[in-house]
Amino acid sequence: LSGTPVTAVVHTAGVLDDGVLPALTPERLDTVLRPKVDAVLNLHELTGDVSAFVVFSSLAGTLGTPGQANYAAANAYVDAFAGYRRGQGLPALSLPWGLWQSTGAMTEDLGGADRSRLARGGVLPLADEDGLELLDAALALDEPVVVPARLDLAALRNATAPVPPLLKALVGGRPRRTDRASAVPLAQRIAGLPESERADVVLVLVRSEAAAVLGHSSAKAVQPDQAFGDLGFDSLTAVELRNRLNRATGLRLPATLVFDHPTPAALAQRVLKDLPGGTAGTAPVFDELDRLAAALDGAGADGLDNVTRTRINMRLQALLARWNGNEPAETQDTGGAETDDDLSSASDEELYDLLDDELGTS
Repeated sequence: LSGTPVTAVVHTAGVLDDGVLPALTPERLDTVLRPKVDAVLNLHELTGDVSAFVVFSSLAGTLGTPGQANYAAANAYVDAFAGYRRGQGLPALSLPWGLWQSTGAMTEDLGGADRSRLARGGVLPLADEDGLELLDAALALDEPVVVPARLDLAALRNATAPVPPLLKALVGGRPRRTDRASAVPLAQRIAGLPESERADVVLVLVRSEAAAVLGHSSAKAVQPDQAFGDLGFDSLTAVELRNRLNRATGLRLPATLVFDHPTPAALAQRVLKDLPGGTAGTAPVFDELDRLAAALDGAGADGLDNVTRTRINMRLQALLARWNGNEPAETQDTGGAETDDDLSSASDEELYDLLDDELGTS
């Protein structure tokens, strides 16, 4: 009402725009920070003497959440700002809420797999009545930040993921795993297997971890050639799968792993390639193929004339023919004159040098 003084502020707004860190553009940061950071600053500057200044924050800013760097930063800011206001002698309380049972605009897209993932991380949903009781209790405390969340300490103790540093004192010692297979590093197990069996072992690992991320009880729910997108993976679950595979293998796999290798079978091949002893003797070959692919991508087929493109195609076909054990026929330059190059007798390094010279990548 016009002329009615503002006596208390309760800020509850928030917007999500989830994505892995390399995908967060300035616009996506603004989308999330504006309703949190800008709004709280405006309220701080525009309100006068109030009895309460309450900001609804999120546990994402306290513990961190994969795929929500922008949202975590926004909430961490308002938590810190509450401390700043208190330091100025002004009322302030920030509440980094955990998940609520009730579905709202920000959680309506959370499916069963998402909620299972949060539960495995030790965060259980709050019933409405419990949330309201926690709100009353927090208002009675003389603290700038109070975390109202329902934690499952048993789940944290048994989780495969590292316990967030803030919760280590609550969790205490974690049980030692006695499963003999998990006690042996994957690279060591792989190295002790015949090469023909290694791919199957890694594929079982990928399917099992993917099934766990999605909340399935069996790896049978994840077919080797089924696309991760069709299985229900998004940026958050993709990061969790990468993290689980890092822990299981000891590798440092990239955040874009699932998007670069879109099926369990393709992903297993990548993991196998990176494992010491996974594909004995073939890692340098894959490295050279990656270098060749990068050179071709850098050249850009659309920017090459037809003669150059044809010559490159002929050389690649000759290399592939040698790999398959076939002797290619004598090739001709597209200018009409026969070439003096006997590609069938050229070494791999000579073929790469020829391609480098043609593309100007040397």
